[in-house]
Amino acid sequence: MLKDSKHILLPIFFLTLLLLVSGITMGQVKSKDQLKKEKQEKINRIKEVEKILNETANKKEHTLGELHALNQRIREQENLIRSIRQEVSYLDTEISDTRMIVESLESDVKKLKKEYSSMVYAAYKASNGINQLTFLFSASSFSEFFSRWKHMQQYSEARKKQAIQIQKVASTLLDQIAVIEEKRNEKTVLLNEQLNENKSLVSLKNQRGKVMVSLESQETKLRKDLETNKAAISSLERKITEIIKAEIASANSSPSKANTTVNSNISGSFEKNKAKFKWPVDGFISQKFGRHNHAALKGVIIENDGIGIQTKQNEVARAIFEGDVKAVGFVPSMGYYTLIKHGEYFTVYSGLKEPYVKAGQKVSAGENIGEVVTKPEGVTELWFEIWKGKDHLNPELWLVKR
Repeated sequence: MLKDSKHILLPIFFLTLLLLVSGITMGQVKSKDQLKKEKQEKINRIKEVEKILNETANKKEHTLGELHALNQRIREQENLIRSIRQEVSYLDTEISDTRMIVESLESDVKKLKKEYSSMVYAAYKASNGINQLTFLFSASSFSEFFSRWKHMQQYSEARKKQAIQIQKVASTLLDQIAVIEEKRNEKTVLLNEQLNENKSLVSLKNQRGKVMVSLESQETKLRKDLETNKAAISSLERKITEIIKAEIASANSSPSKANTTVNSNISGSFEKNKAKFKWPVDGFISQKFGRHNHAALKGVIIENDGIGIQTKQNEVARAIFEGDVKAVGFVPSMGYYTLIKHGEYFTVYSGLKEPYVKAGQKVSAGENIGEVVTKPEGVTELWFEIWKGKDHLNPELWLVKR
């Protein structure tokens, strides 16, 4: 009876181990699937930035916009390589987990075969070569006859079950070995992919080095462009500040309960969407909010109250939230701007070739408000700001993370 217990316990132990390791692997498969999805998103982002880069690189002279696009392209490339490394790491773990299963299965097969051999030998020894019928009818009583018959039947069934168990475990073992081979092949593909992406990264960094050398020789022009851009943004800031002050003064002079409730509801809805707003244009942040170093001019610090979003040619800017258009105007060397009010909050879209909306008009989230200007050097960039009352906010914190 003890041996029969061993025959039962061994498969139970094997199944428990298989389920435990499979559970770990299943959790990883889910993470790996998510990782593959994220990797595809990064590949799509690379394609998007590549289009923007090509539009700026087609010009005879290297530009700051080209450098911004190259820097973003390199960041996206590094992100992609990190994703591939993570996939390789997950595969290593899965291969290791599967090896544990294989080792356990190999051990179980050996034990099962050994026990089966012992059972066959024990059966032969017990009968001592005597015919089974002779063994049965040599019983001294019917009770002993029945006991011998029952014992022989149980032993025969146990041997059959043991043989079936050996076949099942051996078959599972072959399946798991095939899984390991499949994962090894998948890993080889990923490692080759990583090698190619690393080569692309080196090439991009070499390209950036050449652009930097070219821009260094254009220092005088870059400084002049910087001053022109500063003057344009300062002009925009003065116009927006005056409009917002007038809006606040108007709201304070007639604070009806109905208007206060409406503005409060809109403001609350706007706040709830922080970090969830869709981007006003597809692209990447070429100019960050706050203080940062100039991309090409050493020792030059830039301080921005908004962000620049570099995008593709003919791109159309969209309102990030429903609101009232409070102003549409023009700033020399920058283009048209649109100011939209959302309760206590305001959004500014500047650098438009032509506005699609007018002051006093209501707009919905995602509505087109104007095509973005493409400068002569091939750079297409939207200047985007978010205000709360008279205070500037960092727009990057309000847009969905990319």
